[in-house]
Amino acid sequence: MAFAVVAVFSGQAMAQQAMTAVGAGEGQLNIVAWPGYIERGESDAAYNWVTDFEASSGCKVNVKTAATSDEMVTLMNQGGFDLVTASGDASLRLVAGKKVTPVNTDLIPSWSTVDPRLKDGAWFSVGGKHYGVPYQWGPNVLMYNTKVFKDAPKSWNVVFEKQDLPDGKSNAGRVQAYDGPIYIADAANYLMTAKPELGIKDPYELNEDQYAAALALLKGQRALVGRYWHDAAAQVDDFKTEGVVASSSWPFQVNTLQADKQPVASTLPVEGATGWADTTMLATDAAHPNCAYKWMEHSLNPKVQGDVAAWFGSVPAVPAACKASDLLGATGCATNGFDNFDKIKFWKTPTTQCSAGTCVPYSRWVSDFIAVMGG
Repeated sequence: MAFAVVAVFSGQAMAQQAMTAVGAGEGQLNIVAWPGYIERGESDAAYNWVTDFEASSGCKVNVKTAATSDEMVTLMNQGGFDLVTASGDASLRLVAGKKVTPVNTDLIPSWSTVDPRLKDGAWFSVGGKHYGVPYQWGPNVLMYNTKVFKDAPKSWNVVFEKQDLPDGKSNAGRVQAYDGPIYIADAANYLMTAKPELGIKDPYELNEDQYAAALALLKGQRALVGRYWHDAAAQVDDFKTEGVVASSSWPFQVNTLQADKQPVASTLPVEGATGWADTTMLATDAAHPNCAYKWMEHSLNPKVQGDVAAWFGSVPAVPAACKASDLLGATGCATNGFDNFDKIKFWKTPTTQCSAGTCVPYSRWVSDFIAVMGG
């Protein structure tokens, strides 16, 4: 029985890799996605890029939202999904685990319109093959309360180092940090400027001394953090009602709070920031590959790209989207950071073998970050 199941999955993988044409849709499509990435107008009728796709393709879209990259990997390991909008700290794990398969970009006509800066991104391109289609990208911004900070904070030190904030009160208990092992890279990114003698060149490629310094910073930060966040909606509530005034965040939360007239803004500090370039990846055992290819093409439509960027506060993977969406507006791409690409250190999975030689692998990041959060 087990051998038969493996054989079926292997056959599906080979069939997908060998696809030379997109046929009729299979009737449905199952996607794992970040919150806000696949909208059908239920939150706001103006934001709907699913209904038209379903009508034209005959593929009913089912979405399972995931709050972290680790959750996405777990869901894809469990199976039953066709596509996943994976960030760089998940995508290479999915490739290494053979949970996603290369796509035939010749079957995606709009591939040629993808931003050249993303097309061969190391977070989804392996061995000359593309394991998906770029979707959106952006920075992990520093979100702050404008009543506390009359001027935007210039450094990430407001969340990493104990200090009094501009309102004269301590930052202890009033800042947050991201609940995920990849957040170690945020500490390393800060240390690249704060302690240049460590010689950190890439926050995802850390030797033992550099890694120890990042952990030490995070252990000190533990006394300041009121909550580690991974749920975007929960962080929104914390900024509204729990006295949180500064944190790493996504533009999605910033947009949500600003739409609710909350005193919130965001900035990209002098150290730059980590960030995410998300890829729509095709599952190796996808049961609905034709619908999946149809969606990947649909996802690159300039208006869809622009509408997603407007809703999430991200940057579209298709530059033409910057002028194709009334929701995004003429200045939306600039506002969301289109020109900040070189300031972002995009998420990628830390590995033992790296360009710096031998680095601390992601398995260590996982266990050690759990220990940091546990105090």
